[in-house]
Amino acid sequence: MARIPNVAAKEAGPLIRIGYWFARRRYGAVPEPFSVVAHHRKLFVSSARHELAVEKASKVLPANVRELAVYRVAQLLGCSWCVDFGAMLQRHSGLDIERLKDIDNYAESAAYSADERLAIAYAGAMTASPTLATDEQVAELVTAFGEKGVIELSYQIGLENMRARMNSALGIVDQGFTSGDACRVSPR
Repeated sequence: MARIPNVAAKEAGPLIRIGYWFARRRYGAVPEPFSVVAHHRKLFVSSARHELAVEKASKVLPANVRELAVYRVAQLLGCSWCVDFGAMLQRHSGLDIERLKDIDNYAESAAYSADERLAIAYAGAMTASPTLATDEQVAELVTAFGEKGVIELSYQIGLENMRARMNSALGIVDQGFTSGDACRVSPR
């Protein structure tokens, strides 16, 4: 259970209820981070608008590269909600979630392409505190994805760091969007 309780639909104002309806329609359930943030209506609306805008703008990178980098951040930070939701998004995008079981061995695993390995490594470097990203690493990413691609990747990784840290701090845990070992956060 989250450290701050969810705002139930019957207790929510009309704008929040519309957001809940949209989320249920899109994901099959109201994501718990939405219902916790609903305590602050202006941040709820701002967050929803931001997430939709980022989704619409993020079209430079292949989905598999972007989603694996975001998933790696969630996994590294131990956000079980983010891991669960991220695996569900990958499954719904037609991506192979079985290989997520081997993400800790991405550098040697045949399950990942060279571009995916670059993105996963960058996610780890950006998530480290302090950040461990290097000039050489960014140059290699620019060669693979172009400047726009690296900006998109960096933005997505930074955004997932914020989501995962906030969800973890608020005690928001996996919600059951996906089942199976691919969605379990390994203990660190």
